[in-house]
Amino acid sequence: MKRANSLPTSVLAARLSFAATLAALLSLASLHVLSPEFDPSWRMVSEYANGRYGWVLSLMFFSWALSSWALAFAVRSEVRTLAGKVGLAFLFVAGVGWAMASIFDVNQERLHHIAAYLSILGLPIAAMLISICLVRSELWSPAKGTLLWTANLTWASLALMVASAIALDVTFLRAGGDVPRLQDRCLQEQRYRPEQ
Repeated sequence: MKRANSLPTSVLAARLSFAATLAALLSLASLHVLSPEFDPSWRMVSEYANGRYGWVLSLMFFSWALSSWALAFAVRSEVRTLAGKVGLAFLFVAGVGWAMASIFDVNQERLHHIAAYLSILGLPIAAMLISICLVRSELWSPAKGTLLWTANLTWASLALMVASAIALDVTFLRAGGDVPRLQDRCLQEQRYRPEQ
């Protein structure tokens, strides 16, 4: 009886998660158009906060947070193992990280780094633990391949992000520069901006 009552709210939460994910993706895509001065091939996404459309970046991060929390709510009744419940906790924490990133931009380096660690590490752990739990249930077993494949994609994207960050640092070093701390780079950019 309890499960039947939770289905409509779970469906609404799943739809909200999908809509918030779409909003996050559209916000990110719009930043590439609105702020072409931030070349995404060698700049981190968080650096859009230093442009005129920093609020769009905040919207993206908050949408991502909302998506995570709604997804955790949507699947909570299907998650029955301890590992799955730990995965839900990691998904919630990842959402906290993205919400923090919407408030603390790259100019507040320490808090932004904490937000990054919570979200970037929380999502792959959550995806694996929740997916492994869900594929063991009869309802989700037909989607076993898709769930496990997409959960592993979160680890692949993390590996690619680390590799690209290393490549970016190596490029700076080979160009004769050093790898500046992000806060120093932001202060330097502010120094050379014309007064408005």
